[in-house]
Amino acid sequence: MAQPQPPTPGASAPGHDNAADHPIFVDGFQGTPAEIERQWYEKVYLGRGDRMPQLTLRAVLMGTVLGGILSLTNLYIGLKAGWGFGVAITACIVSYTSWNIFRKIGLARTPMSILENNCMQSTASAAGYSTGSTLVSAFAAYVMINHQQLPLGQMLAWVFILAVLGVTMAIPMKRQMINTEQLRFPTGIAAAVTLRTLYSEGAKAARSARALTLGGIAAAASQFWMDGLHLVSAKLAPYSLSVFFAKFNAATFGPTWMGRTVFFQWDPIFIAGGALMGLRAGASMLLGGTLCWGVFVPLMQANGTITGTGFREVVQWTLWGGVSCMVSSSLLAFFMQWRTIVAALGSMRKMFGRQPAAATNPLDAIETPMSWFFVGQGLALIAVCWLGKVSFGMPVWQSALAVAITFLLALVACRVTGETDTTPVGAMGKVTQLLFGAISPGNLNINLMSANITASAASSSADLLTDLKSGYLLGANPRKQFLAQFAGIFMGTIATVLAFRVLVPNAEVLGSDQFPAPAAQSWRAVAMALSQGLEALQPVKVWSIGIGGAVGIILTLLAKWCPRQQAWMPSAAALGLSWTFHWYYGLLFCLGAVIGRVLEKKNPALSEAYTWPVASGVIAGGSLMGVLLVFWENGPEMLRQFLGG
Repeated sequence: MAQPQPPTPGASAPGHDNAADHPIFVDGFQGTPAEIERQWYEKVYLGRGDRMPQLTLRAVLMGTVLGGILSLTNLYIGLKAGWGFGVAITACIVSYTSWNIFRKIGLARTPMSILENNCMQSTASAAGYSTGSTLVSAFAAYVMINHQQLPLGQMLAWVFILAVLGVTMAIPMKRQMINTEQLRFPTGIAAAVTLRTLYSEGAKAARSARALTLGGIAAAASQFWMDGLHLVSAKLAPYSLSVFFAKFNAATFGPTWMGRTVFFQWDPIFIAGGALMGLRAGASMLLGGTLCWGVFVPLMQANGTITGTGFREVVQWTLWGGVSCMVSSSLLAFFMQWRTIVAALGSMRKMFGRQPAAATNPLDAIETPMSWFFVGQGLALIAVCWLGKVSFGMPVWQSALAVAITFLLALVACRVTGETDTTPVGAMGKVTQLLFGAISPGNLNINLMSANITASAASSSADLLTDLKSGYLLGANPRKQFLAQFAGIFMGTIATVLAFRVLVPNAEVLGSDQFPAPAAQSWRAVAMALSQGLEALQPVKVWSIGIGGAVGIILTLLAKWCPRQQAWMPSAAALGLSWTFHWYYGLLFCLGAVIGRVLEKKNPALSEAYTWPVASGVIAGGSLMGVLLVFWENGPEMLRQFLGG
């Protein structure tokens, strides 16, 4: 895709930032790391981040309220299906619309700037998604094993401290993954495009806004047709898309292949995500998923190694090779960039120098300082060690080891998110469970909560980097955006913990029809399997770990040695990720990536004008409708439980 050129500046409407005057450099910049940062500073930041209001009280308050509400939705969905909605795009649109309504009725005098809305998005993401993400997995599994909740104070402390650990852990990763490597983080791009379209003017902006709106309406209508007809009338349920595709899949694939997730599921959100992530990642997901669910699983079932027939049972066998591939490739790719890493960490010296950091590099004055990383990590480490000792009798050295491992696995999770837009939270937690199965065999609580440290911190890190990608494209001040994210942790902690205790009063509700809690079931199963140590792992899982790790290393080295052919080589991160979720997700991602590539080749101008707005609109519209349907169907029951009924 060609680089966008700045159009001729035009007049802005009162109170609006004319985003048409500020192009989004989706494809990034070329040159050395220093040259790339200088180009961003001059072409993107100046005129935006140094002038527009960003971290304001109203932005933080709006983000806190929206994030608190959306956190309840994600908690409920997680207990139902083990899934969660990213809230960044949803929060952008809802905030923009709500604030305009406030202005019309006189509750607000001036509009939010585009960068205020971006800071609001970061606050809402922290409160609504990254905070308390492991309540539906690690904490729920703890309840299932121990038949009791942790004390309220300890739960609040765990969720808050792990969010702090994850957010500050992302500080040194930001300049490496976003500034230097310019990983895509598709949801971050989609959020930036959404905001730019909302604030744009002129003919080109009007076309983009129209494309985004139509894409959103179409996706919302599709989502309603898929899952919402029965809410209107039980008589309409047979006409829903879900019923149609269920019949089609039963006739085309049959129950055996459907049990292996090899069937077609309609969800335009994932097709749009494929268009944003690109053909290499999308094709790698389809390739990896086909090797997993179309070759490996049938062979293992034929020889009796795998006895389960559903996704929940089979994925306990497939995830080991996929996780190993992601871990080995991500760590190798990170450490092959050791010169850049050393240079980034070397900025610590400037904290103690006499000259201000801005004297050598203007970005040092606006990037989050490394001192915040060390202070945040140090305080979080002390708190985690104390909480581990008080809550579970976890030795201090084991807590410290869990934090050290978490940093390495958070690197993996953030890189996978940057390439595929999917954070492998559960997969990273499984790695820590495996390690602590060897270190502390038989101790289920330590096994669970050590993995909880990894999964929660990795989720928070990846979420912050996704938001920072959005801000990077819009020219935001990354230090102010970090503070906005940090502010959302407080509301997210309170809302999610209190809601979890109301929705899960005892272990009996978990695993029931009301709350199947598939993520918690998975965590509990792994903890039980490792309760006797690593020897409890079946040979096929050990072989999967070895082969998956080797594949990750080979693909990473081939991409390094043959850079011209890299676009045609499978992505190790995407390939490994496909072994941890359903086959049809890879199909949808690949389908979207193919559509995006064909359009780019056939009509580059049309692709540049419409691919990103339409894909962003589809993600936004589908997500908004999904949230609305959850409230529509489950709102009365949620309210009844919150009121103690």
